[in-house]
Amino acid sequence: MQKASKKEITPKQCEELIEVLKTRFNKNTKRHSGIEWAKVQEKLEANPEKIWSLHQMEETGGEPDVVDFNKKTNEYIFCDCCEESPKGRRSFCYDPEALEARKEHKPKNSAVGMAAEMGIELLTEAQYRELQKLGKFDTKTSSWLKTPADIRKLVGAIFGDFRFNTVFVYHNGVQSYYGGRGFRGLLKV
Repeated sequence: MQKASKKEITPKQCEELIEVLKTRFNKNTKRHSGIEWAKVQEKLEANPEKIWSLHQMEETGGEPDVVDFNKKTNEYIFCDCCEESPKGRRSFCYDPEALEARKEHKPKNSAVGMAAEMGIELLTEAQYRELQKLGKFDTKTSSWLKTPADIRKLVGAIFGDFRFNTVFVYHNGVQSYYGGRGFRGLLKV
């Protein structure tokens, strides 16, 4: 059996992931109208480090799928499309600085820290609102969002959810963490 290195997955894992992504892509065509899977797969196969990141997204419960194509940069945009915030990424404070500042009851990680480890980005408020146009996400959970620097300087961070048929964006202290709050990621391939 071939063993995977830290930022690589085995050929079998890659093959299984590609099949899962292809199946999800074909089941959710309204998320990516006009995009062809063959071209997406070709891009993925040319970027193994991105496949590793997608594998991390999948392993933590994100259910990544293609949600857009940027013609200017020639990049496919993958986003976590699980109904609720990914289970493997909940109960985290906002960023590494907030994690370090906690004196007791520290969470396992931070949203910004884990996203960086995975090679993905937290969604901005605008990206989160666009995602919500593709379905109803975070109806029972919430997701940390990339926080503007002026808010972060004041030791705050933003998160979003979907309640009462409306996308809400709120604020919290960066050190806070909750069992029902995780983060959604975005990956450009």
